[in-house]
Amino acid sequence: MAQAFTTDCVDCPRLSEFLIKVRGSHPDYFAKPVPPFGAASPRLLIVGLAPGMHGANRTGRPFTGDHAGILLYETLHRFGFSNQPISEHAADGLQLIACRITNAVKCLPPENKPEKSEINNCNNYLKQELNVLSDDVFVLALGQIAHQAVLIAQGLKLKDYRFAHAAEHKLPSGLSLFDSYHCSRYNTQTRRLTPEMFHAVFANIRRQIEES
Repeated sequence: MAQAFTTDCVDCPRLSEFLIKVRGSHPDYFAKPVPPFGAASPRLLIVGLAPGMHGANRTGRPFTGDHAGILLYETLHRFGFSNQPISEHAADGLQLIACRITNAVKCLPPENKPEKSEINNCNNYLKQELNVLSDDVFVLALGQIAHQAVLIAQGLKLKDYRFAHAAEHKLPSGLSLFDSYHCSRYNTQTRRLTPEMFHAVFANIRRQIEES
């Protein structure tokens, strides 16, 4: 059953124990399940993987304060989805416009690698987030795990909707699912994902939003 998100969630023992250790070593960090951020009724929902140790896990806001957020927030601003291009901390005045950001896994996983059971546990929250969206919303999955989490939340078979950068899928619910490589430090520094590639995905989404 889909359920509403809470920062008190302790459904995954490994992640809960890890966050206790993080709070001990970094007492000024948020170090709890990170809530979604942005418009309550978005036209674009972005689904990432999980909070980064010194990013969302530190600041309490998705993709804020680490390398992965640099390209994302610059791109959101470029295409009219945010009021500023830089996201440094939760009180920096940044606002999303018709956009919301969440993660497939809401807690920081050790070594940035959530286990399958943790992805499945947290999928109940993603299911609730998707259930309340209108059917004209565009969903952007950053990476294959986020892509698969969306499909699981929608009760769909993974083999019927293959992940590929810049792929588009029309889901039975009416939602449109778009894919991109994750804007991680590794992907951007190795040029697996270039700014031009990322911008092209958002340009396509913006065009389709304007035409719908």
